[in-house]
Amino acid sequence: MIRLLWALSTRIRYYLRRYMPTNIALDAIRTRRGLKWGIPAMLLAAPYLLAATYFRSLIEHGGPGWLHLLALLCCWNALKLIVIGPASVALLIRAVAHEATERRRVRRQSNAMNSASYASIGA
Repeated sequence: MIRLLWALSTRIRYYLRRYMPTNIALDAIRTRRGLKWGIPAMLLAAPYLLAATYFRSLIEHGGPGWLHLLALLCCWNALKLIVIGPASVALLIRAVAHEATERRRVRRQSNAMNSASYASIGA
């Protein structure tokens, strides 16, 4: 039974990860080229929050109960988009620092090789 639930949950996760728009956007933002889009992506949270508010007002005025799921989904997507902004800035800072460290290391190695080749020529 647990194996069946495990398999079902992994397939659901795979489907949601692959086909849901916010998950696709978040995966694109988490790449090195996409880290700069984290802060603008936070602006996409506003339409999701407006949709959640709209669904809530429909529910309060006698709408069907399944709208609770849509309101919850909109809130969840808004939270994901709000969190990716600061997270992408932190990841971008870390990536830039790592790239700067690699550039310094390569520069030191090339300088060491150049000075070694000059020493062998002068000897």
